[in-house]
Amino acid sequence: MQIDWESLRATALDVMSRAYAPYSNFRVGAAALVDDGRVVSGCNVENAAYGVGLCAECGLISDLIAGGGGRLVAFTCVGGEGEVITPCGRCRQLLFEHGGNDLTMETPAGILTLKEMLPQAFGPDNLGP
Repeated sequence: MQIDWESLRATALDVMSRAYAPYSNFRVGAAALVDDGRVVSGCNVENAAYGVGLCAECGLISDLIAGGGGRLVAFTCVGGEGEVITPCGRCRQLLFEHGGNDLTMETPAGILTLKEMLPQAFGPDNLGP
């Protein structure tokens, strides 16, 4: 499957413009290609109770599931002034659950697999049969 990273990044930038970040003023947008060709996206949504804010990746996974599920194939995330950023550890775990080791990710260091970003990941296979 051919990955149009520029188009994915444009989607992430677009959704980032709708982020709700009145506390940190750090807007984040994420976009991913699904194995059926759909593109899903999400933006961060902060809350006055700081610890219960939602990362852009949470919104992206909700969009994935609400749209019928599937497996993530390629992912990008932008923040601040639109630069490519990497997801936090919690969000890498969310992406692993729905994309696995082979999910390709655009990072500041180039295109990497999630396995390279989250070595020895814990996931559904670790929970038994």
